[in-house]
Amino acid sequence: MLVWERPEPPDRPTPGALSRDRIVRAAILLADADGLDAVSLRKVAAALEVGPMRLYGYIATKDELLDLMSDAVYAEIQPAGEGWRAALTSLAETTRDAAHRHEWFADLLGGRPRLGPHALAQGEAVVSRMSGIHVDDVMPMVGAVNAYVAGAVRQEITERRAERTSGLDKRQWQAAFGPYLQRLFASGRFPAMSAVVHDAAHLDADRSFRLGLDLLLDGIAARLAR
Repeated sequence: MLVWERPEPPDRPTPGALSRDRIVRAAILLADADGLDAVSLRKVAAALEVGPMRLYGYIATKDELLDLMSDAVYAEIQPAGEGWRAALTSLAETTRDAAHRHEWFADLLGGRPRLGPHALAQGEAVVSRMSGIHVDDVMPMVGAVNAYVAGAVRQEITERRAERTSGLDKRQWQAAFGPYLQRLFASGRFPAMSAVVHDAAHLDADRSFRLGLDLLLDGIAARLAR
């Protein structure tokens, strides 16, 4: 029986009342602070000041805990608007916002089953706003947006982590690696890349994300119009 359907054991009032919700909230606090490496049943039990064996009545494995944590974040992703484009835009933006609040969520995007009640409710909210779209096209459209968001968000989070690890902000990174790139471009071996780096607009993360999303949605719109 999946964790979503398995009943919780009767609670014991001492030494500390437990529930799956309380366990998941404690795990999310650990992950928000120090990433998924900080999450284990033992560490969550310590944070709750209970013995690790008490958790096994509620959650059998770390994979179950990750599924519950992911589903809790899906509760924060609330698509809005009417029509397929507004719904998919809202889905993309609210998913990205959730991943920025919980960086570890980016590591799980696309890698965990979306079978929990919050994930299913989110899916229902998106699909119900796509009236007029042929049923065969609905899930490929949603899947394309989810794939774009997962890739874009992972890149953003990876760059954010690299900046923290290196201690270099964007200006310092450019000062450190700029001369190397200038020498390579001056060699004439990479004319296309040189033109893009020198002449293209340098967008911030927000504008880059929205532009990529608009390109994807424009392509979907063109296909629907055919």
